[in-house]
Amino acid sequence: MASFTNLSVPLLLLTILFPTLALCYINPDATSVHQNATKSSASRAYIVLVEPPRSNAGEDAHRQWHESFLPTSLADESSESRLLHSYTEVFSGFAVRLTDAELDAMAKKPGFVRAFPDRTLQLMTTHTPEFLGLKNGTGFWSRAGYGKGVIIGLLDTGLYAKHPSFDDHGVSPPPTRWKGSCKAARCNNKLIGAKSLIQGDEFGDEEGHGTHTSSTAAGNFVTGASYHGAGVGKGTAAGIAPGAHIGMYKVCANRRCKQSAVLAGLEEAIKDGVDVLSLSLGGDTSASFDDDPIAIGAFSAVSKGILVVCAAGNSGPRMGSITNEAPWLLTVAAGSVDRSFAAGLHLGNGRSIDGEALTQKVSLSSKSHPLLYSEERRNCNYKSDSGITGKILVCEGTRSKTQQSNIHRIVGAGAAGVVLFNDEISGYATMVQDFNSSVVQVSAADGDVLIAYAASSESSSMASLIYNNTLFGVRPAPVVPFFSSRGPSVVALGILKPDILAPGLNILAAWPPSTSSGRGPFNIISGTSMATPHVSGVAALIKSIHPDWSPAAIKSAILTTSDIVNSTGGSILDEQHRKAGVYDTGAGHVNPTRAADPGLVYDLSVTDYAGYICWLLGDSGLATIVRNSSLTCAKLPKVHAVQLNYPTITVSATSTPFTVKRTVTNVGPANSTFTVKVDAPRSLTVRVSPETLAFSKTGEKKTFSVSVSSHGLSEELHVEGSLSWVSEKHVVRSPIVAVSPRGDTAPDPSP
Repeated sequence: MASFTNLSVPLLLLTILFPTLALCYINPDATSVHQNATKSSASRAYIVLVEPPRSNAGEDAHRQWHESFLPTSLADESSESRLLHSYTEVFSGFAVRLTDAELDAMAKKPGFVRAFPDRTLQLMTTHTPEFLGLKNGTGFWSRAGYGKGVIIGLLDTGLYAKHPSFDDHGVSPPPTRWKGSCKAARCNNKLIGAKSLIQGDEFGDEEGHGTHTSSTAAGNFVTGASYHGAGVGKGTAAGIAPGAHIGMYKVCANRRCKQSAVLAGLEEAIKDGVDVLSLSLGGDTSASFDDDPIAIGAFSAVSKGILVVCAAGNSGPRMGSITNEAPWLLTVAAGSVDRSFAAGLHLGNGRSIDGEALTQKVSLSSKSHPLLYSEERRNCNYKSDSGITGKILVCEGTRSKTQQSNIHRIVGAGAAGVVLFNDEISGYATMVQDFNSSVVQVSAADGDVLIAYAASSESSSMASLIYNNTLFGVRPAPVVPFFSSRGPSVVALGILKPDILAPGLNILAAWPPSTSSGRGPFNIISGTSMATPHVSGVAALIKSIHPDWSPAAIKSAILTTSDIVNSTGGSILDEQHRKAGVYDTGAGHVNPTRAADPGLVYDLSVTDYAGYICWLLGDSGLATIVRNSSLTCAKLPKVHAVQLNYPTITVSATSTPFTVKRTVTNVGPANSTFTVKVDAPRSLTVRVSPETLAFSKTGEKKTFSVSVSSHGLSEELHVEGSLSWVSEKHVVRSPIVAVSPRGDTAPDPSP
């Protein structure tokens, strides 16, 4: 995937900055990916799926089997130069460089299943643990042992092993079941696995992205952490699961993540024995699951009890922009936290405008300067001699390298400062950037105020810049920022995506000493890449307390206990300060403490997912995704998406009652009674039977039915409600989404 960045904008934001450049090609005809392309003698990389060898052979035999598919044209050259990876865990297959003619020949060999072009995927803290209710030495964090004994595997850009976030003080030795190896500059009880899956590449982190995500998930406690040591965001940094172990699989380099390397990382992580996989990357939002090698590989991980947590993508706020949509994945959207790197302006008319500045002066004169706004120079494309000396310029932020260079130049040429207001799409969600101490960023709404004030004659349109360092308790929080990809899924109709919301805006975490996109020891960046490891860390905490829970049970616990209100007690808002919907937030904002004790869970097995795949894709899809020859669609009941035992409910909005069934498992006190509570708008009628669930033992299962009908829908494409099972101790909440048949993503009303 083509990608570009500048000195202050992190890699994960590439879709935000350059959406037209974030392109990768995959032919939709995956059974013959080259059919409609012009034949070429040049080789390209393919991921090839083949049937497994007939005998239960070891890795060497698998590799020999894979090499048997290579065309005779490779006989005169080393297979090592063309055979990139050999896979046995994620599926049976390999990655190889082939010409079109060679792929044609390979496709005719017995045992060949299908091939995919090897495409490129995109890479999608001192306060966030406290924001999530985690406090050192007390409560759930302490009871969970800070994630003790759990191994989080991350597929990313590597990490800077010498960072203090990866010290192992207080961290126990890894479990004896761990089979991985560590090839980093420093390995210990914290960093127990480090491998590069990129040919010819040594382990490290030239980008910073992997150092940031891994320290967010499981970094150790580091006192006195702040942005570039400048005091902004100062505090004690820690990951969400600081007692957990880290296995880093380097699958990205030079801002590129080749799919074949990602699959190789999945392969190694499964073999090594990780408990949770964290993938802050994503690709095509419209690929069918059997055309998506990552969905296929992740299914193998889930079938072995590994929870796979993925980024929702950074292509928001466009509806239907979600990626990583498979129901066996836990898909994470991004939200803000209640922290601000506070700065602003005092206007000559007495009004104050609040904003943020990543770099702040310790002291600043309160001297006022004239405000200057020019529609012609709206993006700060001023010349050095255009009358800017001594003035504060008001400009619209573009997050571009060109604008950043312009700002450095015009401040150096004598401008008193620059105020950047968000564009209309960004709204109230400010993604901070490091310009210099004379730049303040404000919301789009406050930009309108400043434009009007600059054009007026009141008080000669004077203003002064102010800096307040770091403020906590900022309200409202969380807010869903503009970049977080939105549902609905265009592939998984009937499955609500994203699943959950977590901190992803302006997140401070570990960083290498120096990279092309920032310097350490700590950096502040934004994206669903940052939200993902927060949830991976929460999953590790839950796994530490409940080691026998399945991936689906952990996901259910996280979703059904999530928060649906913000810090003011009102609804969670989006970047325009409108009420955020389920396609923005999923089930709600993650709440780690409640997730560890959910009361009930909606569990799912490999067989359940296989039945869903049979309904969605048939025998060919099942054979591609599920590595179990004993499972065939003829032997499995087809599970319609709306009937999958998912912890959220999505149905078609029809006047005829639409009934789905769900089964819950008691994971709370043995003797527990739950009563149903339904919240729904007037246009939605929801009936649940039975209305009470009485359990007599832990692990007991109960099935109930939910009947949904709608009436009086006007122009709405969907309506939202919820179903909660309430006991003395627990509230187990599931969103209900009724999609209008007019919507492109309405589920089939006839399951």
